Amino acid sequence: MLVCWPSGLAISNNTLSRQTQAIIHADAIIHNFDYLCSLAPQSQTMVVIKADAYGHGAINVARILRNKAPAFAVAITEEAIKLREAGIDAPIVVLEGPHQEKECLQARDENLTIVVHDTTQLEWVKRQTPTQPPGIWLKVDTGMHRLGMTPEDAQRALTDYSQIIGDDCVLVTHMASADDTDNSATANQLDKFARLVKQTGLAVSIANSPATLGWPASHGNWNRVGLGVFGSNPMHDASYLSRVQPAMTLRASVIALRHIKAGEYVGYGQAWQAQKDSIIATIGIGYADGYPRHCSNGTPVLVNGQRAPLAGRVSMDMLTVDVTEVGQVQIGDFVELWGEKLRIDEVAACAGTISYELMTRVSPRVPRVVRYR
Repeated sequence: MLVCWPSGLAISNNTLSRQTQAIIHADAIIHNFDYLCSLAPQSQTMVVIKADAYGHGAINVARILRNKAPAFAVAITEEAIKLREAGIDAPIVVLEGPHQEKECLQARDENLTIVVHDTTQLEWVKRQTPTQPPGIWLKVDTGMHRLGMTPEDAQRALTDYSQIIGDDCVLVTHMASADDTDNSATANQLDKFARLVKQTGLAVSIANSPATLGWPASHGNWNRVGLGVFGSNPMHDASYLSRVQPAMTLRASVIALRHIKAGEYVGYGQAWQAQKDSIIATIGIGYADGYPRHCSNGTPVLVNGQRAPLAGRVSMDMLTVDVTEVGQVQIGDFVELWGEKLRIDEVAACAGTISYELMTRVSPRVPRVVRYR
């Protein structure tokens, strides 16, 4: 077994001091990608692997899907360069486009497609690569109001910068509320975008994971799927979870056990008090590893496959769990913080956040172990 860090470095298991690991389930990633593709068979589906593939390891995921995904997307140029340096030669789309003028040359030299969202970026491309520009997609703001040109400005840009924007340009927009199929905002955005598309005749990219699932009208030439590939729920409707598999199991192990009397407290600030004689297990993972500090008492973990509640505040390197009702627990027993048997969405709800944040905050000091069944 090889352990793959986010950088792509492979190290032997016997060099690890802790049993704290993020198991990356390659077969789940493949299964989830195939399922999302099946929902939009007329589209090409790229995989968004920004933020180190939502914490799963961008290089790992690109390699897992190298014979399946026709393209990948990242947020920034640096993420794309790391993939190129690791030998990933698939098409890569940089969703935020260049932040500095020099990135236009990097995009050309590294064969990257940049998503341009304003005329300043187009001026950079025109100055830096006037005769051989990188691939350009054009971002249109249809209601997200974060990045993108108005439809009218996009129309003008296509004319004013026709010398660097080719016929292979793709019009891109992003849905603000696609996770809620009862929200009319998505239909309004699609209608606004359709009018521009009709005028230009260009290919389009609209759908993210929730739009791919819940809005068939958003399926374009290119869909951009991220969270859905990793088996979490991008929708308000949880029925989707029955069709996908968790791609990450975050696990650690029991490093200490102690018996405490009724009335005694556990952890910083005495945030948890034993209501009866109890057994407390200390687990070798904390918020420095990415486990959310704001998880409240009672947040579930799985100890030897059985649910046990968090007892006391999460520390930097450890947390404590009440295993009184679990049965026989020993030092070294594995604990699942989220994953195959405990959905990350449930843990995220206990922390008052979303699964996106939990995935992306798993620390680099937690090895990613890629497993095939």
